[in-house]
Amino acid sequence: MFSYQDQFSAATKTHFQAQLDLINALTTKTFEGVEKIIELNLNAAKASLEESSAAAKQFAAIKDPQELLALAQSQAQPTAEKAAAYGRHLASILSAMQAELTKTAETQVAETSRKVSALVDEIAKNAPAGSENAVALLKSAIGNANASYEQLSKNTKQAVEALEGHLSNAAKQFTQAAEKTTARAKK
Repeated sequence: MFSYQDQFSAATKTHFQAQLDLINALTTKTFEGVEKIIELNLNAAKASLEESSAAAKQFAAIKDPQELLALAQSQAQPTAEKAAAYGRHLASILSAMQAELTKTAETQVAETSRKVSALVDEIAKNAPAGSENAVALLKSAIGNANASYEQLSKNTKQAVEALEGHLSNAAKQFTQAAEKTTARAKK
């Protein structure tokens, strides 16, 4: 049978390893998301550069103000649609990244919580008489920590959902404004 000191030492080592695993998993998921965002931005920048070059050539070839107006009108709508598509794609990447981070954290926290509860139960079985209050206090502290994490997780999910809603709404408003501008320019 292990002494309490050995049990706590093993539990501390296991908890420290679980924390390192969690940090590693979250870092990996974060880098994967950042890679996707960088790829999106590089593709958008490349497409924008190519489109700007083509537009500059078209503008350089303009001979009268009517052509200028027509070309400007023809550029407005596609640009707005591309910006809206970029916003939706970015929101999608961020949403997927948040879901992966939440899933990873929840899995790690659940596993750590299970291990800690098992340790507390083992200690409770072998605890000397009169230590029931200390064991109950320890179980209560673990329960409170788990409840706090669940509340934090819920609040984070709500914040991300609100951000996604705002990004989606902004993309819609931007598209609508561009459509109105294009429609007014055609009149």
